[in-house]
Amino acid sequence: MKRTLRSVFLACLFISQADALDIDGLIDRLDESLRLSAFDDTLRLRLSGTLDFEAYYFSNPAPGLIDTTAHDLVNPRLSLFLDAQAGSQFYFFSQVRVDRGFDPSDDGVRVGIDEYALRATPWTSGIFNVQIGKFATVAGTWVERHLSWDNPFINAPLPYENVTGVSDLEPPFHGGGVFPLNQETKYEHVPLIWGPSYASGVSVTGSISQFEYAIELKNSSLSSRPEEWDLTRRGFSHPTLTSHLSFRPDQSWKIGLSGSEGAYLSDAAQPFLPHGRSTADFHQFLLGQDVSFAWRHWQLWAEVYEVRFEVPRSGHADAISYYIEAKYKFAPQLFAAVRWNQEFFAGAFADGSMSIPDISRIEAAVAYRFTSNTQMKLQYYYQNEQPRDAGHTVATQFTVRF
Repeated sequence: MKRTLRSVFLACLFISQADALDIDGLIDRLDESLRLSAFDDTLRLRLSGTLDFEAYYFSNPAPGLIDTTAHDLVNPRLSLFLDAQAGSQFYFFSQVRVDRGFDPSDDGVRVGIDEYALRATPWTSGIFNVQIGKFATVAGTWVERHLSWDNPFINAPLPYENVTGVSDLEPPFHGGGVFPLNQETKYEHVPLIWGPSYASGVSVTGSISQFEYAIELKNSSLSSRPEEWDLTRRGFSHPTLTSHLSFRPDQSWKIGLSGSEGAYLSDAAQPFLPHGRSTADFHQFLLGQDVSFAWRHWQLWAEVYEVRFEVPRSGHADAISYYIEAKYKFAPQLFAAVRWNQEFFAGAFADGSMSIPDISRIEAAVAYRFTSNTQMKLQYYYQNEQPRDAGHTVATQFTVRF
């Protein structure tokens, strides 16, 4: 706890000097130097990024996809974004991150290419766009605001980060259901959706009147781990089809429906499967509903997911997960958010067992933008997971964007 509080103090001390250092002026000059145009502005390039400094304290073992056995964690992250526009028809984007792992961890530094994709827009009406590469999923709405500057919270909602008892690496050897979870083995299991799910593939998107549609065909399921997203690790032998359809009755409301189906087991699971079966035989099915609303200083989001995993030798594992999130802007620089999450599990196993606990979590966050390029968040969440003791987490995040 002392380490986390010290990190918060140092971040606050740095931010308090923002005006004296003229951070916005420095970043504006840097932004100009990172832009390039050619051929009468037909070709435009821009390099941008964010520098995040996060600190966590956990009363219990680290929740969700946070990978540490300690009770506190400091997690820096540098994200670099390259955007390239060629005329009005072609757009390329990529994201490179320097951090301690895709999810917060106490591992060593790594450099990873999280996204790269080329989008073609044949018509200016926006009725049809095609995109190919490695990019975030079209399912749901949280992905639209998952980057640190746009997310009112530091972490993801429960459906995107809570690890279940379903393993994609080592299925059970008998009909005993799913594996119990503990801090040492949780990364052998998968959530319902692994964060923004930057899997590789192709998508088609567009809008027609008040409707928006998106369909993607990717190399791995929504629950697949980050190592599975690269084409060099997993090809297109068992693709996943995901779609999202939304309706905007007016500027305030957006109502959507998501669906996905695909094989979720890693190739590493093949030796553990029953004779004559392959990883292609066991699928993850997902159905989701979402709604968002904006009015004056308020923004509200809600998503519900119904998910089924086909588990070798056991039957299936089912889950329903949802969250309701509200954000209120007190002033241009100050906003707060609250989020309620729950996840429920059920299954049909040979011995009738179920070893995945239901979870409830309440979260609250406050954020202040010291300048147009610097932001700080403070977050608290309380998680109740039977039969374990309730856990408390305090986190802070300081972001500089350029």
